[in-house]
Amino acid sequence: MTHSPANAAPSPAGVIQTIASAVRRERERAGLTLTELARRAGLAKSTLSQLESGSGNPSVETLWALGMALGVPFSRLVEPDAPRTRLIRAGQGPATRSQESDYTAALLASCPPGARRDLYRITAEPGPPLDSRPHQAGTVEHVVLSTGRALAGPAESPVELHPGDYLTYPGDAPHTFAALSPGTTAVFAMEHP
Repeated sequence: MTHSPANAAPSPAGVIQTIASAVRRERERAGLTLTELARRAGLAKSTLSQLESGSGNPSVETLWALGMALGVPFSRLVEPDAPRTRLIRAGQGPATRSQESDYTAALLASCPPGARRDLYRITAEPGPPLDSRPHQAGTVEHVVLSTGRALAGPAESPVELHPGDYLTYPGDAPHTFAALSPGTTAVFAMEHP
């Protein structure tokens, strides 16, 4: 089996599939139909349909128009969608220890330039989950479970968390949080662009 170099340029077909997936993802996040997005972008519905199916070959102008209509930067339509869910279990991850006291700091996530983070203390009891609709495009949620057990993360693939576990996931996609034991508490950070 031949492996391509890590910095190799993606194939034209790969780029078109990336764009097709990104346009469909962003249209669905915005809650728009094909017809409505085509109207807002000044495109024929058939052109947009071909683009989302991966059979179109969009121009830069078409992508700019779609980005404007969707309220997202051009880069969100052409960059591959990197995995945005990350789990660090308690006691894992890069840690720095103090020489002067029994103190350890583990960086769980750094804040990107220009972003804003809001912190929340959550208390939850077993019962129906809190199923959240997508927030503003680019929102990322971070959770550190303090006590209890919980099921949290993307709606289609939530993760069971235990005290001290850290999880980050896209807040601009459907997500969930469900306490699995009484007295569950957590610290949430919502990162907004």
